[in-house]
Amino acid sequence: MPSLQQIRTALDASGQAHVLRFWPELGSEQQEAFLRELAQLDLPRLEQHCRAAAEAAAAAAACAPDRDLEPNLEPVPPESLGSVRSSDPDRLAGWEREGFLQISRSRVAVLLLAGGQGTRLGVRYPKGMFDVGLPSGKTLYQIQAERILKVQQLAESRLGAECTVPWYIMTSEFTLKPTQTFFQDNAHFGLHPSNIVMFEQRMIPAVTFDGKVILEDKGKLAMAPDGNGGLYQALEDNGVLEDMERRGVEFVHVYCVDNILVKMADPLFVGFCVAKGADCGAKVVEKADPAEPVGVVCRVGGVPRVVEYSEIRPEAARRRGPAGELVYSAGNICNHFFTRSFLQDVVETFKDQLQPHVALKKVPFLDACGNQVNPTEPNGIKMEKFVFDVFPFSRNLVVLEVRREDEFSPLKNADGAPSDTPTTARTALLAQHCRWAAAAGAALLDEQGNSIQMPPSSSAENHPALKCEISPLLSYFGEGLELLKGKTIRTPIILDGAAAAELQA
Repeated sequence: MPSLQQIRTALDASGQAHVLRFWPELGSEQQEAFLRELAQLDLPRLEQHCRAAAEAAAAAAACAPDRDLEPNLEPVPPESLGSVRSSDPDRLAGWEREGFLQISRSRVAVLLLAGGQGTRLGVRYPKGMFDVGLPSGKTLYQIQAERILKVQQLAESRLGAECTVPWYIMTSEFTLKPTQTFFQDNAHFGLHPSNIVMFEQRMIPAVTFDGKVILEDKGKLAMAPDGNGGLYQALEDNGVLEDMERRGVEFVHVYCVDNILVKMADPLFVGFCVAKGADCGAKVVEKADPAEPVGVVCRVGGVPRVVEYSEIRPEAARRRGPAGELVYSAGNICNHFFTRSFLQDVVETFKDQLQPHVALKKVPFLDACGNQVNPTEPNGIKMEKFVFDVFPFSRNLVVLEVRREDEFSPLKNADGAPSDTPTTARTALLAQHCRWAAAAGAALLDEQGNSIQMPPSSSAENHPALKCEISPLLSYFGEGLELLKGKTIRTPIILDGAAAAELQA
């Protein structure tokens, strides 16, 4: 570990001498901990990081839609596109069979991006531990674990081969320990502990608008995860790809923790990508309207990428095709497929070419007098990389359009916000399960015994009577519910193995 003098010299050279302003006021244990934290920084590149952050923030403040982008902008070509809504049913079934085949051979893993805390939800613990208020009280982590168990079971029953879907979970300094403890306290939700691999992404310092590292306390920097695009550095730092190779994993499904509807190791998506010979894949949903603030998967100059909504002029965003569809409609939902070999290429060749993005945040800090300040306006810059920034390096990227109501309901904000709240996430899941029960031939009654008429998916959030929860251990995606045919089900109800046995009795 570098000495205090070496660190002091490096900080002076990078214009960050203020970091040690309160050093004499720290106790010996605090000094030792702070020294360890500073030693983990990339000190030779600290000045470059701080300067780049300040310059990027200034450029972002003057950001306007890129007029030079539009002449080179084009939608995903038809040969790279599949759709759950419009592809031939036999083709969809074939893709699903291929996916189950790969799962049955233990070639598929899931990788969870879970480095962020639930700050916008109003909690200080990892989002995966959040309970959105389902009748069962299940957290996001439990729902996802049970979907892994079920997809393994389905693959084994269909192909007669015992298999494993390893679960890689990228955490951060903030989320690793509570996530480990939560899984241990819940017996890993029925999964074998050896098949759950947790690893940390790097942390980088937050910076003021004039390029100074922010002190969170007298002996601690304000640090933040380096975005979900920090995955690629974390894969290298933690030997994750070597672990995948030892297990025989060839295909990886990568997703964000906050999507309550995510299909873990989705056989259809995996099979679609494998059948297309893709090294990289993206699930998308049709944009709700031209102004929806989501990135769009498309091509720029023939190169695949995600173009942020702020980069496209409104006229281009509103452009429609001959059937009235939006030309740029492929809304990115951070749900991706990668081959292990592609991830290896990124780690070995491309990861240092990823350009960081600017996030302006309200970062608590220590002022020059040593007073704690909680800002009410953004005062700091956090530099983040995005997981989809590797798309331009793909040799064959494919895109699968899925139904929003079936596969995308993110949890980002506390209740009271207009969207992406615990209420919207909970209602989306319960409405989906009611659709499954109705499709299986069940008649649903509300608490007063009145028949529930299933509303259009788009208005399900306004239908409070939709309170049928189906355990992932009973059904992964609506399959296996034949036992409900002709049954009358009074809600609220949790349909799990015990409830199913009662219905069959």
